[in-house]
Amino acid sequence: MRSSVIAFAMVCACAAAIAFAAPAPQDEGDVRGAFLTSRPKEKTAGSETTAKPSRRRPKPAATPTPSDTTDKKPVKPGGGSGSSSKPSGTAKPVNAARLGLGMTLFTRNSSGLAVRVDPDHVFRKGDRVRVLLETNADGYLYIFNATDNGPVTMIYPDADLDDAGNYIKAHIPWEIPSSAAEQERLRWLVFDANPGTERLFFVFTREPLDGLPIEDELINFCHAAKGNCPVRPSAEVWDAIKKHMQEPLALDKNKEYGPAQTEPEQHASTRGISLAKDDPEPSLIMMASTKSPLLVATLDLIHK
Repeated sequence: MRSSVIAFAMVCACAAAIAFAAPAPQDEGDVRGAFLTSRPKEKTAGSETTAKPSRRRPKPAATPTPSDTTDKKPVKPGGGSGSSSKPSGTAKPVNAARLGLGMTLFTRNSSGLAVRVDPDHVFRKGDRVRVLLETNADGYLYIFNATDNGPVTMIYPDADLDDAGNYIKAHIPWEIPSSAAEQERLRWLVFDANPGTERLFFVFTREPLDGLPIEDELINFCHAAKGNCPVRPSAEVWDAIKKHMQEPLALDKNKEYGPAQTEPEQHASTRGISLAKDDPEPSLIMMASTKSPLLVATLDLIHK
């Protein structure tokens, strides 16, 4: 991988052919239902934005000053006037559900349309792919890559992508790369002529990982390194991730492929709109088997 941007493009291609590494995924109960239960029944009116969704962490609301709380009544159970004792956005989730990650893989057919493709498909030189991701909770998504069992490198967040942010909101889909890119060459990931073994690690967590730069810290780090800034997790950070990697994932894989990407899917991913219950579902859904604060999915490339 010659640069972080190239690495990102190459590794996302790994997601084009998904073969789970150890530990083996498990089919545990209604995985799909558990993932989709937090989708809203319908799209919220006025939720559409005109700008690309921000991937930077939300700023907590300012703590009220004494003058702000003067003559305000305390909050009553079930509603009432008053202000919260904690700033908005800082409260920890109570009885949080298991973390889940949904993924739909698209390839470009002979007519130029994005169509669903089986993750176990074997890809060849010139094939084009795009990945649509969806989570069931707000959190932070990191992507790591190891080539032929070599050193592990963080390839998302990236200083040149999404303002170096990696914050994902529940059920608001995210395309890699974006179908809304101005140039066709930026809308797809293209398999080159060099087959090899790429391993992709998705790490979805409720809180940012300690010891890894994101946002301004990552941008400043790469600026100081004059763009040559591969970020490699420390042994301590990677050991912590590997512990969660041993936790089995509950898996639901759709066996029907071929339909084209729908307008709601494409529109939601480029405008920051939450998918509703009647919108298309991810082809592949991975759920943590426990209420762990981290979900780690390991994916391999099939590229011949």
